[in-house]
Amino acid sequence: MAKLRHIAIAAKDPDAMAEFYKRAFDFKEVRKTDGPLAYGHHLSDGTIDLAILRFKTDQLGKGLDYTGLHHFGILVEDVEASAKQLEALGGKYYMEREDGLAGGFEVKFYGPEGVLFDVAEHPWTGTEPLPVEGRSRRVRLRSEVNFVFQLPADRFAR
Repeated sequence: MAKLRHIAIAAKDPDAMAEFYKRAFDFKEVRKTDGPLAYGHHLSDGTIDLAILRFKTDQLGKGLDYTGLHHFGILVEDVEASAKQLEALGGKYYMEREDGLAGGFEVKFYGPEGVLFDVAEHPWTGTEPLPVEGRSRRVRLRSEVNFVFQLPADRFAR
């Protein structure tokens, strides 16, 4: 199952905004970026990547002065299969990452009402990977075992 792992905010001063969220919520800075698309900081709570960026290209058609929620990112098992499904549902391809690096977006799409989002197979830096099928089974079994041992004490009276 796909999981939300990335949210990007367009900011005029990404340095000050990142500092605010690090101090306010104890988020950790996991990466700085200064590439052809944007300059900024990636913060994480260990599950989701919060990118605070000053964009260098107008991906939304709102101008480079736009501030606010910019896009979100979904971690999937198979980018190619997801891209086919998105296009079949009316999603519009925007761009692919050209540097070949894993982590972060791999493909960008526009969804309903022109909302931009990323699709990736590799987790963003500092984020949780997709759940492993076997791992979740072990958790369920451990929970069942814990449940069995949480019987009332009087059941063991001699």
